[in-house]
Amino acid sequence: MPLNIVILGPAHPFRGGGITTFNERLAKELQSAGHMVRIVNFSVQYPSLLFPGKSQYTDEPAPPGLTIVRMLHSMNPISWVRTGRYLNKLKPDLIIVRFWLPLMAPAFGTVLKLARKNKHSRIIAITDNVIPHEKRFGDKTLTRYFIGSCDAFVTMSENVLNDLKNFNATKPAIQLHHPLYDNFGEKVTKSTAKKWLDVPNEITLILFFGFIRKYKGLDILLEAMQWVDRPDVRLLIAGEFYDDPAYYRNIISSYGLMDRVILRNSFIPNEEVRYYFSAADLVVQPYRNATQSGVTPLAYHFEKPMVVTNVGSLPDYVPHGKAGLVTEAEPKSIAKAINEFLRLGESYFKEGVEAEKKKLGWGHFAKAIEELYQKIKN
Repeated sequence: MPLNIVILGPAHPFRGGGITTFNERLAKELQSAGHMVRIVNFSVQYPSLLFPGKSQYTDEPAPPGLTIVRMLHSMNPISWVRTGRYLNKLKPDLIIVRFWLPLMAPAFGTVLKLARKNKHSRIIAITDNVIPHEKRFGDKTLTRYFIGSCDAFVTMSENVLNDLKNFNATKPAIQLHHPLYDNFGEKVTKSTAKKWLDVPNEITLILFFGFIRKYKGLDILLEAMQWVDRPDVRLLIAGEFYDDPAYYRNIISSYGLMDRVILRNSFIPNEEVRYYFSAADLVVQPYRNATQSGVTPLAYHFEKPMVVTNVGSLPDYVPHGKAGLVTEAEPKSIAKAINEFLRLGESYFKEGVEAEKKKLGWGHFAKAIEELYQKIKN
């Protein structure tokens, strides 16, 4: 039976980072299954003073075929009440809310507590994190407030599932694989991608992709580059700095890596993503800590092997020796894994990467949410 579904969280015109892209792709999958879906989006997601990047907004056109309503101001209680009353009257069967940061808990928690007063709507939270990577005072109190407004939970890592149980062990919670990001176009040949990126065709390219924050360990990877054996290897850093760029530039200078690092320190628009991944021989995620990562399903979509650190659920997604290599978050260990990849070659991991890719379909994810709804609807 078709459902009336609301996804509460960021969407266009906010930039297509992991959560925005995920919400829009999930909405399309649910629509293709016959459900009526709208996204209730932010009017203001982060006040400018709290946003670490250059811009929150994209110049790209809105995704076709989606209903996106902008109304929630994350820091304005009047907006919280207005949005909660809107959902209360709309009376959707299911509200799917994305939770990734305790900062959003007061807004989301208040909206959902008001919405559920209609005695009809059920609420499933997709929890990217329960305890954030960069902890702050009050995180647990805020998270507890949010969790109290939900009926069930979906996590994409065992760590988050365990964290969730520390807050609430009675409400239904399931763990699913993060689906593929398959809406960035198809891969192109390496030579085409390298020509587009204006990098030499003969180099071997390691890709670090995404927003640059301390917990993602780019500094560890930079230090590791001094022990990477082959002189033809270059590290391509593609993403916007959310930390002080001078810190990373100093590392590059200190280790004499100026000729071994290609720095594209800006937000990468959706239509350009495929060139970065298509050009790469290897994707490296040198994270200090993690739950899951949106870079992993991106790499699988473009059929790229990975080196990941043994933190969070990263090893669960990248079987060691099959779809990539798992190592410790330490420079010499990462260098050793990269050198091992170079010895084995990209083709060694082809079968393993393709096998993992097949597991990450959106249809399975959407069906699991529908089944979870059936458990909590009465």
